[in-house]
Amino acid sequence: MIHRLLIANRGEIALRIIRACRELDIESVVVYSQADAGSAYLDLADEAICIGPAPSAQSYLSIPSIISAAEIANVDAVHPGYGFLAENAHFAEVCRANNIEFVGPDEDTIRRVGDKAEAKSAARAAGIPVVEGSDGPVDSDEDALEIARAIGYPVLIKAVSGGGGRGMRIAHNDISLAAGYQTARAEAETAFGDSTVYIEKYLEDPRHVEIQILGDKQGNVIQLGERDCSVQRRHQKVIEEGPSPGIPNDVRTKMGRAAVKLAKSVGYHGAGTVEFLYENKKFYFIEVNARIQVEHPVTELTTGIDLIKEQIRLASGEPLGRKQQQVKPKGHAIECRINAEDPDRNFAPSPGLITQCVVPGGPGVRVDSHVYAGSRVPPNYDSMIGKLLVWADTRAEAITRMRRALDEYKIEGIKTNISLHRRILRNAYFERGEYTTRFLDELLST
Repeated sequence: MIHRLLIANRGEIALRIIRACRELDIESVVVYSQADAGSAYLDLADEAICIGPAPSAQSYLSIPSIISAAEIANVDAVHPGYGFLAENAHFAEVCRANNIEFVGPDEDTIRRVGDKAEAKSAARAAGIPVVEGSDGPVDSDEDALEIARAIGYPVLIKAVSGGGGRGMRIAHNDISLAAGYQTARAEAETAFGDSTVYIEKYLEDPRHVEIQILGDKQGNVIQLGERDCSVQRRHQKVIEEGPSPGIPNDVRTKMGRAAVKLAKSVGYHGAGTVEFLYENKKFYFIEVNARIQVEHPVTELTTGIDLIKEQIRLASGEPLGRKQQQVKPKGHAIECRINAEDPDRNFAPSPGLITQCVVPGGPGVRVDSHVYAGSRVPPNYDSMIGKLLVWADTRAEAITRMRRALDEYKIEGIKTNISLHRRILRNAYFERGEYTTRFLDELLST
């Protein structure tokens, strides 16, 4: 078992990992930037090390700084959390080259599934349906135009190394394709240091559904059910729930089996997510996220399995502690991402001092957050400051509970998207589970 672990992340997920380490009797070391100095969660770790100034490139994305901290702290392993270096194969490789275990898949697997075009090829080879598109990267405007005309508009231009909606553009004709191709490449280069893009058919009204997987180093893989992530604003997830209210049981079973088959075919170990689009009673593989997801607590609530602890155990070389037939999801869970952003200013980030923070509670309510009254939200990082989750026996009860919890949640001093969540949870289409990835953008346009 790992005895001392460095957490190469910040905020909510850093606190989440610290808590898991405490329960596993593992010493935790957390790194922080100058912008996060003084954050309360730093005091909960056994040691905290400053790794640089506020800009991510000089702190949380600086591999030399993190490796230096890991060596100074004499740790056995590094947990990357999500975002930052979580899916960086080179970082995983450097960790292991320095005899530090990386909590996640090996670097070759990260490279293989991190390249979305290669991941699609692996899915095809495993007999899993994929969205029609280019066989690999598209290197020129001319090739992009030829492929788009062949598969038919609309098409989606996507960064091979992308995520979070960045490096992604929809094209409905030749003119918008030419503009979108260049814009997506430039955005991808800025965000990921990789301008490579590919093209796939754009499904206009799908659900976005992901399967949580766990794999051990002995070659065993299980799936823990699905989460519906269709409530998105500009391709960024806002609300997740599990199970999906719009997936028939037979399709749910097939998607789970497909996720396990793909993971085994690429030698996947650790926690990960296999993502699909579902439309017209058919599902299509789109990508693998080789890390823990922001929305992992949804699965924790429905299965009772602590995914962060499982990540650490699996990285330590332990086999899976359960077989597929022992996984029996129960009830319904919903997660609302609480962001420091202003709904009245096109959801612009709203950093600053939190003057009041009243957190909801009661049966079936969970809040994963590192902020409190008196803490300051820096302008340098993602705007998410917490996650509000509820669990109940049924989806209807979960919705009622989430409405109550949102009404209790009060944050002052900065703007948040809590009012947006209240609006969504009281929308008739959401209440009936009749929503797709277009739902929120259409709601906000009315």
